[in-house]
Amino acid sequence: MIEVTDFRNAMSLLTTAVNVITTKGVSGSHGFTASAVCSVSDTPPTLLVCMNTAARSHVHFVENKILTVNVLGAQHEHLSNAFASKLSAKERFAQGTWTELVTGAPVLQDALVSFDCVIEDIQQVGTHSVFMCRVVAISQSEQDSESGESLVYFNRAYHHVRQIQKA
Repeated sequence: MIEVTDFRNAMSLLTTAVNVITTKGVSGSHGFTASAVCSVSDTPPTLLVCMNTAARSHVHFVENKILTVNVLGAQHEHLSNAFASKLSAKERFAQGTWTELVTGAPVLQDALVSFDCVIEDIQQVGTHSVFMCRVVAISQSEQDSESGESLVYFNRAYHHVRQIQKA
């Protein structure tokens, strides 16, 4: 049997993009920081998002059945920390400039890219819910994608990834 500590230590060596996942409904706007996001299919466009069932905003995502995956740039480290903290939802959303697309879930205006989604299925796996999300709209940052940097998490620390310029 694999020990939890061994698994967590091994997973810390898997480089992942840093995202802020948001939702909005009758109980207001909610969000959390996540690295467990990946593409499932391009036909139809589908993402997988994992969320701990013990998270205080979990119930809001399940009830709202919508979310936006906001992929963070290097300049958003403070935002990632805010959405991973004990700050209130109001304090978290005060950290950025927000808009919306089709679903009404908050979209970070200067995210590298935002995927606006409808949650089509939820599976329970261990301590987490796995949301299968159909992408209904995409917003890409107006920043020059060749000069921007992505925020990633590796070995329990933030790092910045920059596209190598072609000669």
